[in-house]
Amino acid sequence: MTQLQTEVGMVRVPAGTWEVDPIHSSVAFEVKHLMIATVRGQFSEFEGKLEAAEDDPSESHASGRVLVASIDTGNKDRDDHLRSPDFFDAERYPHMTFETTRIRHVDGGLYSVAGDLTVKGITREVEVEATVEGSGEDPWGNERVGITIRGEIDRTDFGLTWQQTAATGAMLVGERVKVVIDVSAVRD
Repeated sequence: MTQLQTEVGMVRVPAGTWEVDPIHSSVAFEVKHLMIATVRGQFSEFEGKLEAAEDDPSESHASGRVLVASIDTGNKDRDDHLRSPDFFDAERYPHMTFETTRIRHVDGGLYSVAGDLTVKGITREVEVEATVEGSGEDPWGNERVGITIRGEIDRTDFGLTWQQTAATGAMLVGERVKVVIDVSAVRD
């Protein structure tokens, strides 16, 4: 079993290049509906890479890419609407991407990760929390690391501005979107 690299008060990904295993990972989101209920969805096609630095985690780099058309909220009509020009415009903008701009250790295995998120051709810097959950060897001899990523974005910052108002005055779709990513990555 490979142990996480640790320093006093710091847990980090062992140095090297890591590829996200999409079979054992998920890229999901949560958004309010009518401001009273939560709709959850995920993307089934994505890829990612982490290049963990040897000595200083702030010199590490992560990137990811999501196929927008792979969105799945459990409702075909809603998914088709999300793929349309009203929302993601998946035909014109088939991918969302993320590239880190800085990584800062917070405490233990917790990191603040900032990066450029591009959605629908619009790039904005966002900040999320990433937690290194552990590392080890799987039954097939692959070295793995687990990372959870949590954050929140304003969808309107990325041109996802479609909206309707209910008779009660409540917005149909919340503007704040929770990002819920769970990664299992394999050493390259």
